[in-house]
Amino acid sequence: MNIYKQIEAEIQGASHIVITAHKSADGDSIGSSLGLLHFIEKLGKKAVVCHPDKAPDFLDWLDTNAILLMEENLEEVSAEIKKADLIFCLDYNATNRVGSEMQALLEASTCKKVMIDHHLNPEDFATITVSETTASSTSELIVELIDQSGHLDLLDEKIGTPLYLGILTDTGSFRFNSVKARTHEVLAKILASGVQHHLIHEKLSDNNTESRLRLQGYAMSKKLEILYDCNVAIISLSKEELAKYNYKKGDTDSLANLLLSIKGMKAAIVFTERNGIMKISFRSKGAENPVNILAKEHFNGGGHANASGGMSDLTVTETLEKLKGLIPQYF
Repeated sequence: MNIYKQIEAEIQGASHIVITAHKSADGDSIGSSLGLLHFIEKLGKKAVVCHPDKAPDFLDWLDTNAILLMEENLEEVSAEIKKADLIFCLDYNATNRVGSEMQALLEASTCKKVMIDHHLNPEDFATITVSETTASSTSELIVELIDQSGHLDLLDEKIGTPLYLGILTDTGSFRFNSVKARTHEVLAKILASGVQHHLIHEKLSDNNTESRLRLQGYAMSKKLEILYDCNVAIISLSKEELAKYNYKKGDTDSLANLLLSIKGMKAAIVFTERNGIMKISFRSKGAENPVNILAKEHFNGGGHANASGGMSDLTVTETLEKLKGLIPQYF
């Protein structure tokens, strides 16, 4: 029995299924969760999606109301996880990626767990682990689950739309080197199911608020620093600067990729001050310019070679100076 048939058997045998994903929701965590939810429903089973926190507002056009949020419904989410006899762990490779409150619940649960993920160095906490580090996204792996469990006929627009969204966002609109021939084969199956890809692009690209554009304009015109000796671009934004432009989660997500579009840039770093912590986004080009090592060794983070995250408990100025001191060692 292949591993995907094994997962299907677990779904069919479960009575209370919970789907979880990492903290700081993004397109892939949302897309894979909703795609899996709708697939499970097509199998005639029920599931509950429980996430640590809310998706960015620009993803509200998806059925995000179907997601229970721990930050808003602590008791309800706790009860769901405690009742679960099967928990899916999507788009994360370690329990600390879901935040301390959900992590405690996950680690206390003795039920079967299925990890489906594409990040490096997975921890050994799940009953069944699908760790495909060459996959473009977890959403791509959910399509593989549907296909290789023998249920491609169930793939429809409702299931396929969030999965397409997940692949689209996690590949930077198919520009990252994580996109392989297999990715396009998966996309073809999604499109054949009736997904209207042009509408998904429109909803993502034509969904800006005035404050988001003004924040990005300010960041590019006033806060951009380029270390030309290393070909690395940096933007730092304090909590006061974010508040001035009515920052909402997701408003700075595209800045790092915008910096990478500057001719000659090897890497881009954007960090923002939130709740006394600097949240750092690292992006780079090419196998010769990994950013995950810098993120892991100095900023309590990690991720993909060309797309990683990290954090700092230093001030904005101190974090910027620390980065400037480290960058010449890595680029």
